[in-house]
This record gives sequence, C-alpha cells and structure tokens, in this order.
Amino acid sequence: MTEFVSQYVNLTWIYWFFTVIYALTITSIVGVVISQNRNPVKTLAWVTVLLALPAFGLVLYFIFGRNIKNKRIVSRSVRRRLRRREIGYRGDLRRLDLSDSSVQHIRLAQSLAGAPYFIDNSAELFNNGTDKIEALLADIAAAKRYINLQYYILSDDAVGCRLRDALIERAQAGVKIRVIYDHVGSFRVKKRFFKTMSEAGIEVYPFYKVSFPLFGSRINWRNHRKLCIIDGEIGYIGGMNIADRYLTGGNFDVWRDLHLRVSGAAVMALEYSFAVDWYAMGHKLDEDMSEPGGKRLRAGSYGMQLLTSGPNDHWSNIAFVFLQAISQAKKCIYIQTPYFLPTDALLRALQASALAKVDVRIMIPRRSDSSILRYASFSYINECLQAGIRFYLYEPGMLHSKSMLVDDEFATVGSTNFDFRSVEHNFESNMFIYSRDFNETLRRQFLSDQADCYRVKGAEWRRRPKRQKAIESFMRIFAPIL
Repeated sequence: MTEFVSQYVNLTWIYWFFTVIYALTITSIVGVVISQNRNPVKTLAWVTVLLALPAFGLVLYFIFGRNIKNKRIVSRSVRRRLRRREIGYRGDLRRLDLSDSSVQHIRLAQSLAGAPYFIDNSAELFNNGTDKIEALLADIAAAKRYINLQYYILSDDAVGCRLRDALIERAQAGVKIRVIYDHVGSFRVKKRFFKTMSEAGIEVYPFYKVSFPLFGSRINWRNHRKLCIIDGEIGYIGGMNIADRYLTGGNFDVWRDLHLRVSGAAVMALEYSFAVDWYAMGHKLDEDMSEPGGKRLRAGSYGMQLLTSGPNDHWSNIAFVFLQAISQAKKCIYIQTPYFLPTDALLRALQASALAKVDVRIMIPRRSDSSILRYASFSYINECLQAGIRFYLYEPGMLHSKSMLVDDEFATVGSTNFDFRSVEHNFESNMFIYSRDFNETLRRQFLSDQADCYRVKGAEWRRRPKRQKAIESFMRIFAPIL
C-alpha cells in the first residue's frame, strides 16, 4: 500500500510539473505575440488558437506565426559594398520627364530599400513559357563569363533537364554558374538532378533548407523570386518557374504567365538581389558580384527600378509601393494575379479608388492550381463588386501572371502575388517600369486576356450556391497563412 501511494504521488508530481511547464510555455508565447504589436485581429486570432487549442496552436505558431521582421540577414556594410557597382548609372530624379506620382513612387522605393532608379533600359515581355524558355536557353548558350540563376521551382522534368544540360555545357566551357532554388518549392525534385549539376562544377544550393530541428523556423519563409543574370548584360525576372506546365499547361489547356527579359543598367539591380541572397546563405562574394561593373551601353528608353521584399524587412516594401500607386491612381488600375487575398489596407485602397470612379479591374483564374486559394480568393469578390471594381475570371486555363499597371506611366511585373503570403512571408522581387510605351504594352496584354474572361456580375454572383459561399467564408479565415 505504501509503495502504491508513493508511486501515485510521484506520478502526480510529474503530471503537475509538466502541466505547469506547458502552461508557462503557452503563456510566454501569448506574451510574445502580444508584445510584437501586430495587427490586433491577427494577434487576437493567435491568442485564441493558443488558448483554445494549446498543443495544436503551439505547432501552428512555430511554423506560421513566428516573426523575423527587422532581423538583419545581410549587414549594411555588405549591402553598401554591393551597391558600389551601381554608382554612376542611377537616374537623376530632378531631370526625369515623369509625373509627380511616378517620382513619388521612385522615392518611396528608395526610402524603403535603397532601390536605385536606372534610365535607358529595355524590356521584352513574354506571355508564354515557350517563348521565354527558348530565349533564356539561347542567352545561356551565348554566356561567356557567368550565369546567376534563381527560381522558386526548378523541376527535373523535360524543361528542367534542358536547362540543366545547357548550364552544364556552359560550365564545361569555363563559365561560372551559381544556382539558388527554393527547398520547399522544389521539394519533389530528385537529389540526383542537383547532384549532376554540382558534379559538373555548378554551385547549386537550396534556399533555407528545411530539416529538423530547423523545420518550424524555416518552412514558412520561402524565396519566391525568379531571376537570371547572364554576364551582367541580360536579366530575366517575372512569374515563370522552370517546369513543363509553364509550356504545356499541365492540368490546364493554357498556362498564362508573364516574364521580362531586361537589358541595360537595371540588370545590376538583379545582380544585387541575387548577391544578397547568395551571401545570406553563407557563401562568399566573388569579384563579379561585388566589384564595380563594366561599361553598360544604353539599351532603350525605359526607366526601371527593382524592388525586393521579405519577411525580415522592416516595411512591406512592395506592398507599400502597390498601396501608394493604387491610392494615387487617377484613371485606371489593372491587376492580374493568380490568387487575390489582399491585406486590409490594399483592399480598402482598391475600393476607395473604385468609389472615386477610377477604372479598377482585377483578373484571376476561374480554375486555379489550388482549390483552397481559389475559394479564399472568391470570398473577396462581392465586396469588390459593391465598390465598383470590375472582376474578371480567366477561362482558357490557369492565369499565373503577376502584374499591375496604373494610369499611363506606371507598370510592374514580378513574382509578387496579390496575397498575404507574398506581402508578409515570402522573399519577392518586382521590376517597376516607368514608361508610357511599356505601360501600353502591358495594357494590350491585359485587354487581350480580358477577351478570354467572364466578367462577374453582382446579381448573378450573389446567387451562387450557399454551399460555395460557406466554403469561401471558411477558407478566408486562413487567408493570412495560405
């Protein structure tokens, strides 16, 4: 009997010990969440989950809830060193023939991230994967000094193998090649695919490799950028990854996307972005990445500015420029995005512009590569229609384009979706182009795609099945982490 009581007391003591430790852990995390002074709605949501479902909430928080804002991944001295190569190529804002709004957008991007504005560039717009990959492979085949390549998804399918073989051929010819791929985005790719490149002398590494015990601290922060820089003279940026579906459509008849081929001094901005990520991964900066660049010839008439953003930045850089451009629009705002899950600030800005009689049009796919994101995106349509925003559903296939134009002079193409994840959790990059000619090119592309869309009508949309409305509302709850 005495032994039984002793065992019972020991078990009770152990039970209460771990209960207290667990309670203190939950309480401490709740305190951390509150002390971060986030959006009150998001703070309340995390507190509720942690208190109502402690074990599940704890796991969710370590994966999706942690905040690395203001965490310096690359020092200021390294950034200054990398920026040296841009001296002498930056445009003088006092001499630019641009609207006051455009000058303000440029200044905002400079204040947010020190993003230089470059004049006399050119940009070719690709609207399909076939043209883009053929141009990219041709430029790679002509490379003489180096190739820096970075993609969220780098697949080992037919297209990926063509790219791999092209890179290996150049590496064997003495071209320096560096490759960054996102570990989660390319998670299904066989290790042998990357090992083959590595054995050929290509420096290839995953960004934020996800493995235990770093699983929870890394999985939510993904590098969504799609960049390629060739010999410091040609650059690629946009929304297309390296995978067959960007050419064949995959499960869709058509896969619509946009990508840019850039030439001119703005290529140095792409070099800077790649070098920052390369250094952040713990690799040294080679001479071609950090020394002043060679002579850049005038390549065109486009003024361009690259802006990057990430979960470690103090401000939501790209979202801030989006917000300012939308708020200052006088005539029109055209947006293409695969997923429409805007932050409250961006949603209100779009509604305010539409209510002020600005022509606001948003295009998303009718069918998406993610049913969850599709339903969540649909949940915003009705309140947009009520404000006078025109909503279009692209019908031929998957619309993966990420673009926005405002009025006659401002346009942007890049990797940033119009959603919470791109704004708060991903490392993104967008090229901002200040040109009436390019703005018109992007406008024609939008209107061409619009001809293949169904325009959503308010009365008809409100009559959709109650079951669909319920699913949409439920999925919207998870918008901040989708």
